[in-house]
Amino acid sequence: LLSSLLPPPATDGKVRLMSRKLLLTALLLLSPLYAAKKVIVPPELAPAAGAPAPNFSPGILVDGTLYISGTTGEDLKTNQIPSSFEAEVKNALDRLGLVLKAAGMTYGDVVAVNVFLTDMDLFGRMNTVYRTVLNSPRPARTTVGVTKLAAPTAHIEINMIAHK
Repeated sequence: LLSSLLPPPATDGKVRLMSRKLLLTALLLLSPLYAAKKVIVPPELAPAAGAPAPNFSPGILVDGTLYISGTTGEDLKTNQIPSSFEAEVKNALDRLGLVLKAAGMTYGDVVAVNVFLTDMDLFGRMNTVYRTVLNSPRPARTTVGVTKLAAPTAHIEINMIAHK
């Protein structure tokens, strides 16, 4: 394929140099189309041995940008939503932090956050916990009220995009 992009061999050094520059330019322009996509699965979020893999990846890293799936606030040990909403928010943020860490990033690399709340009256309480984890300058954020989430007892789900 690459040889078809090159002009026929020439003895002229200028033509050969121009051909190489043209090929290099084409490769550089096409390289983003072939960026490696890496799945990020921290050990704490990996499925148990023999358990089926989930229908999503915790994170996908492409060209320095990390896309983290929506995460609810289940306790890592019990897989239960805590009774305290603040603990639920902290758990969700901690789980997102595990994905960030596995990708070699921190909360400081987060550029966008989406928050889904089943009760918008919880917005202020969510912000109180959120501010303890995401410092200034804080990422861009959208908060949306929803009727329910995939985890039936969850009150919050958060996803993030980070870039390094």
